[in-house]
Amino acid sequence: MPAFERHWVLAASLALPAVLSLMHGCASSPHPAPVSARSPQQARPAGRPMYESDTRPDSYMVKPGDTLFSIALDYGLDYKELAAWNGIRDPHVLVAGQQLRLRPPVTTAMTAPFRSAPPVEGQPMGGGKLKTQPKAIKAPYSDQAYGGPSPQPVPEEKPSADDENINWGWPASGKITAAFNEAANAKGIDITGSAGQPVLASAAGTVLYSGSGIRGYGKLVVLKHNKTYSSVYAHNSLILVKEGQAVVKGQKIAEMGSTDADQVELHFEIRRLGKPVDPAKLLPSP
Repeated sequence: MPAFERHWVLAASLALPAVLSLMHGCASSPHPAPVSARSPQQARPAGRPMYESDTRPDSYMVKPGDTLFSIALDYGLDYKELAAWNGIRDPHVLVAGQQLRLRPPVTTAMTAPFRSAPPVEGQPMGGGKLKTQPKAIKAPYSDQAYGGPSPQPVPEEKPSADDENINWGWPASGKITAAFNEAANAKGIDITGSAGQPVLASAAGTVLYSGSGIRGYGKLVVLKHNKTYSSVYAHNSLILVKEGQAVVKGQKIAEMGSTDADQVELHFEIRRLGKPVDPAKLLPSP
């Protein structure tokens, strides 16, 4: 065998154990090399749908024919709160051109200031005054003493994803004679039935309005379900609930009638932040 071949065989035989040892170490290592897979774009987490934000304005100018009740309904508000925010004593009296705030006004935070402790009696040896550090103690609040409170804005409650999860139910049985049509200003659905037929709360909530102060709705009940949704029940012959009353889903709140209507029917609306939405998209299959 030529000399250069002997040298090559000798080098290979010496290197082989090291290579085998290295391969064995990699295979038996308890911490293998991590493998990462990168996607070009991260997907939005499941179960986190996008919701329309609250686009309601801060104020509204009263138009001829408006009532405080109709304005409150159109913006998903409690007419009593709307009256309080605007200093209105009689909710039946509005003036065309009057500017109404649609959000609560800024309130004040009653935070008492602090004062230092009274001087310590006595003097140290040598006749000098004893110096002490100011000690913060809480003093009783007084407009005269402290010049009044500083105004602080109140954080506004915003609709949340949980407010969208309402278990809606049908408010009455009967034939649907008119469907929701945003383009034609049909704000809800009409369900025909018989006089005195039960009208049921479509979901749990609180009675926001009960009366006949909104033109075209007859005897009307409005329920508030959360910060986002309310529901409307119109043309009733008899109202069985009072404003501020809590109701449960399926509770009888009125009886079907024909007040402000040409026939016995229930006009039913679902409103999101005061804006009518199609009830057929939220109600279960009939």
